[in-house]
Amino acid sequence: MAQFDVASLSTHERSAFITALVAPRPIAFVSTLSASGVGNLSPFSFFMAAGYSPLSVAFAPVRSRDGREKDTLRNVRATGDYVINIATYDLVARLNQSSYTYPAEVDEFDAAGFTRAPSLRVRPPRVAEAVAALECRLFQVVEHGNGGASASYVIGEVVHIHVRDDVLVDGIPDNRRIEHVARLGANAFARITPATLFDLARPTEP
Repeated sequence: MAQFDVASLSTHERSAFITALVAPRPIAFVSTLSASGVGNLSPFSFFMAAGYSPLSVAFAPVRSRDGREKDTLRNVRATGDYVINIATYDLVARLNQSSYTYPAEVDEFDAAGFTRAPSLRVRPPRVAEAVAALECRLFQVVEHGNGGASASYVIGEVVHIHVRDDVLVDGIPDNRRIEHVARLGANAFARITPATLFDLARPTEP
């Protein structure tokens, strides 16, 4: 096997290795508002579900190489709330467009052609076209490193869930009806379809 000392890798090489190997990754399509009410909508593929009590999720915006924070992170710090819209295949082209580095005064809802829908318990709007959305309140931001390409882990509590009726089966979201998309390395995405899914029950004995 080839061996790679992380200390000898460039930032670009580290990114290439970790995004290709830790894959596929779900996409948090995060909508926020600045303290002055300017909207922002951006995708993040460093995203995970966490505990159930409280129901929690985490995503990790990575600073630009010159050390600048993402607008999403600044907005979450300023207001304490945000929405994670669920990324699906039908949204992927516009979602990808929203990842462009627009100026802070540009709202990606408008730039990428999404429709705002009201949230119930947080201020930022959700994406009307999304099959589901998680309204979140900030619990904690954990910094790891500093300067360019360092991460901030945004841990939030889910306070309200929106789910489109047609993806529910017996009141629960069904993955076979959602058609998630996920990120891999470089420019690769994965499309989750019923044909790619399989069931595997947890073991019930040693």
